[in-house]
Amino acid sequence: MELNKIPATVITGFLGAGKTTLIRHLLANANGRRIVLIINEFGDLGVDGEVLKGCGDETCSEDDIVELANGCICCTVADDFVPTMTSLLEREARPDHIVIETSGLALPQPLVNAFNWPEIREQVTVDGVVTVIDARAVADGRFAHDEERVAEQRAADEALDHESPLEELFEDQIACADLIVLNKSDLVTGKNLDEVQAQIGGQVNRSVKLVRAEHGSLPADVLLGMGAASEADLDNRKSHHQLAGEEDHDHDDFDSFVVDAGVAQDAHALADGLAALIAEHNILRLKGFVAVSGKPMRLVVQAVGSRVDHYYDRDWRKDEPVASRLVVIGESGFDRDAITGAARALFA
Repeated sequence: MELNKIPATVITGFLGAGKTTLIRHLLANANGRRIVLIINEFGDLGVDGEVLKGCGDETCSEDDIVELANGCICCTVADDFVPTMTSLLEREARPDHIVIETSGLALPQPLVNAFNWPEIREQVTVDGVVTVIDARAVADGRFAHDEERVAEQRAADEALDHESPLEELFEDQIACADLIVLNKSDLVTGKNLDEVQAQIGGQVNRSVKLVRAEHGSLPADVLLGMGAASEADLDNRKSHHQLAGEEDHDHDDFDSFVVDAGVAQDAHALADGLAALIAEHNILRLKGFVAVSGKPMRLVVQAVGSRVDHYYDRDWRKDEPVASRLVVIGESGFDRDAITGAARALFA
């Protein structure tokens, strides 16, 4: 693991596989680690402040549980996941570890790739991807204990922009894993459990650990501290569509640059202009500080998709230049010159 980066563990698996139970046990036995939990699974959180006490009363609180309820996390990376991560990184008391429970419908590869975003990659690394599998369901020839409930989850998610069959999602969850947990192993007889483990192991094309668990009970040291840096190893974790030579669901790469500008004449007009600029050039994120004519305070600008938020946060200090500086983030290959010229024109 790269020094000084906050480790993050991604926990994936179908609804009902036992992800929340695994996390509850992890938090209750965190041995003093300050863990922030990001939950994207549907239904009740299943985790409360009492469970977080395993982290230590002075280090974990209910503020360290963040729910992303706007749909499948891999489909809302720019709108939900990246802003949540940047907000966590701006906290005065930073976490020792970040745990992310994905929706069972999430493709893990796009989420892991999101850790390559410019505003995240310098501060966080993917310690490991843990895929939780319902061993009983697999032994019975299913992917999940209640596949009808998974179908209902798919139908309820208005943000879902991929329609991968369950077998492809299952394949992708296995392909991206650093650790595979065969949960509910107590519900499968010894011989059948060996067959399930052999079946799952046969789908992995690299060295991945498989462990058996009952009721999601595994030591924290098994789940945390893998040091996999998974975001730098995506070539070995290709999705079903990538292996088939098809266009994949995720972004290939991200890029960022800074636009230096002068003084804006009006904050609201600037926000409208930036919204149009973002739409025209498919910019994913835009943020920074702006000097506004006649205003002694600096204007903070935060844009996610087409939404541009702005507010004054403090007076300009005497030792800093009163000027505007915007960070633009998008997919590699966007037209820097055109965006820079159009952005600066908004300050004319």
